[in-house]
Amino acid sequence: MFPIHSKGINELQAYREKPGKKQCRGFNFRVFRWSQAMIFFIEEINRNKTLLPNVTLGYALYDNCGIEVQSMKTALSMITLPLKNGEKVCHENPSIPIIIGDSGSSLSMAISRLLNLFKVPLISYFASCACLSDKLQFPYFFRTIPNDANQARALAYLVQYFGWNWVGTIGADDDYGQVGIQMFIDEVTRLGVCIAYRLVIPKVASMEKILEIVRTIKESTAKVIVAFSIEEDIYPIIQEIVRQNITDKQWVASEAWVTSTLISVKENALSLAGTIGFAIQRAEMPELKDFLQSLNPLSKPDNPFAREFWEAQFQCTKGFDILPTAPMHYNKTCTGTERIEDKTSIYNDVSQLRVTYNVHKAVYAVAHALHNLQACENGKGPFQNKTCGDIYNLQPWQVMHYLQEVRYTNRFGDVVHFDKYGDPVAVYDIINWQRNADGSIKYVTIGHFDSSLLLAEQLLFNKNYIIWNREKNEVPKSVCTESCPAGYRKATRVGQPVCCYDCVFCADGTITNMTDQAECIQCPVDFWSSENRTSCVVKDTEYLSYSGAFGIALATISILGVFLTMAVAAIFLKHKDTPIVRANNSELSFLLLFSLGCCFLCALTFIGHPTGWTCCLRHTSFGISFALCLSCVLSKTAVVLMAFRATLPGNNIAKWFGPVQQRLSVFACASAQIIVCLVWLAVSPPVEVKNTWLYKDRIIVECDMGSVTFFCFVLGYIGCLACCCFLLAFMARKLPDNFNEAKLITFSMLIFCAVWITFIPAYMSSPGKYTVAVEIFAILSSTFGVLLCIFVPKCYIIIFLPKRNSKKYLIPQTKSGK
Repeated sequence: MFPIHSKGINELQAYREKPGKKQCRGFNFRVFRWSQAMIFFIEEINRNKTLLPNVTLGYALYDNCGIEVQSMKTALSMITLPLKNGEKVCHENPSIPIIIGDSGSSLSMAISRLLNLFKVPLISYFASCACLSDKLQFPYFFRTIPNDANQARALAYLVQYFGWNWVGTIGADDDYGQVGIQMFIDEVTRLGVCIAYRLVIPKVASMEKILEIVRTIKESTAKVIVAFSIEEDIYPIIQEIVRQNITDKQWVASEAWVTSTLISVKENALSLAGTIGFAIQRAEMPELKDFLQSLNPLSKPDNPFAREFWEAQFQCTKGFDILPTAPMHYNKTCTGTERIEDKTSIYNDVSQLRVTYNVHKAVYAVAHALHNLQACENGKGPFQNKTCGDIYNLQPWQVMHYLQEVRYTNRFGDVVHFDKYGDPVAVYDIINWQRNADGSIKYVTIGHFDSSLLLAEQLLFNKNYIIWNREKNEVPKSVCTESCPAGYRKATRVGQPVCCYDCVFCADGTITNMTDQAECIQCPVDFWSSENRTSCVVKDTEYLSYSGAFGIALATISILGVFLTMAVAAIFLKHKDTPIVRANNSELSFLLLFSLGCCFLCALTFIGHPTGWTCCLRHTSFGISFALCLSCVLSKTAVVLMAFRATLPGNNIAKWFGPVQQRLSVFACASAQIIVCLVWLAVSPPVEVKNTWLYKDRIIVECDMGSVTFFCFVLGYIGCLACCCFLLAFMARKLPDNFNEAKLITFSMLIFCAVWITFIPAYMSSPGKYTVAVEIFAILSSTFGVLLCIFVPKCYIIIFLPKRNSKKYLIPQTKSGK
């Protein structure tokens, strides 16, 4: 701890434990260098004639041994008056107006709570715990090192940037480590990163505990380790990591050890090269090195710190004449003539002046605050009745006021000030550990973090300059589960973090077009998922087309039926005057052939892409053609039946079945169907629809009936006509005739009814385009049945048995047949 006052004292005061009490453990070269740097900066200020004219800053240095109780005891000794009759006395005004220290967060918290009672400001250069920003608990605390909340956020952004979603954490068992790790976990969890493990390094770690921590690190699938710890705490873990040759881990270091010369030694390079982390700003102070090397214990006999440093630095035992004798600890004796510049150590290494730079900011912040206090004019002061403070009789609360408002630009170009929480602006260098040609580790600055910038600009670095662990240029992976590629979705494993999941192939009709999607996206109605489930493609449109083999076959059969009908008509036309053609009203025969041709042609309207007009045409043409066909058959059957009934004596029924009556009956029966179809088209006509519910992977383009009722009327009417034809023909089947047409009509109607009765279940059960195919098949089958049964036998007689096509053959048989 470095207390500062302005009473003109410029010598070093060193307070140590009394003999017989426990001494500090070891000698801390780094802390000693910071204390020497503070002396250098104070002397530099005292030489400055403009900063604090006519004022000389004094200082007193204390060693608290890194122990809380000792820290509080030392702080209390600094704010009490000097000894009086061998005992310290308390006074309402502390003897020290401000203290610079401590380097640890936990120690600073303990000291600050004590100093709160006396309103003495405390400026720390290395206590970065975010908890110290709580002004309710620490109203008089300031620091020149950024708040760890900024570092935790920066580390979280760094982890997210490189795609590491599965990381391990390790922290020291103190406020710095515990609070820092917790803030980091809170930040990365919010960004979707999962924590594989959280390890705590005890302050006094047993070998068993060290091995347990290293085993967890080694066995974990997390390849990235974020460590919040000071170098002294994490050093034993690093030693065991190196001993076990664990080289596949990427270390992310906090600022407390990212520039540690204790850890970044050549022997650790294989395991630690590639380490990345945030370091506080550094400064170049070449003149400081000369000051540090000018230290000599002979020139400062009252400085016990210098004597201890000399022993530790040169590993020799006290041998100065001016010093009391002490037990031998080393094989050689110190002479006091050894040269510091001849031995490289942490003490005189000024290549990484980062914490030292914070000490510089702290000392100069105090100097500028005192300068502003000194420059105050009475009547314009900030205190009661516009009074000013007296620099020769400083009150801590007055120094506190000016510290809150201090703002200056130092010789390195950085603006130094404190926010309302006593914190500076968070600015970090991003450091990467890379190996030199000789295998040693060097610190390479690859970027910066500045919390004063916009969020998107705070983290700036060039990733192409980074060398990762095992000296690779490729960013290491650290994920619990490899990313799910496009076409797959993430399925969280029960009881495991969200970063641990299974990749499940998307179901039919759904896709993912990016990696690591939680849910598959449903394709639009007219689209379907591609085979690899990465994109939605237009569904195949299915209908009975002319290009398909099935459509070609049905169209061919339909056209063949038309040609066959035309051939029969041609034969009948050529032999229209023969008895077999004239025997049953040739006019009805030709009309029946015309209707059969229409039936064959209407089957073609069912093939091809359905449209609005083809849907209307196919169902109405089907209904009207078959109604006309069956009307003709019904009329022919009635004529055959009535012709023989009319031969009975006194029966005049034949006059009601003449040519005119036959035409009228055909017209009337057909007109009823035409009227139904016209009303159907007017009320609710058939329309083209895209059936997306029958099949998920394709669209069936089909015709919707519009009104099922009218469609049933059309089919029902055709069925009634067919039943009437069948009944009349069945009644006339045994009438005497050499060519009994009633039998042929009976058989044709039997086929017709059988086809359409079986059509109904087949139609209902056939999927997609096969529904249309069944309907076409029924049309063609029933039409062929009528054509073949009624006309082919007659054509056979006309062509192959012309002798039977005579009145002489037909009439005798009619009269004599029994």
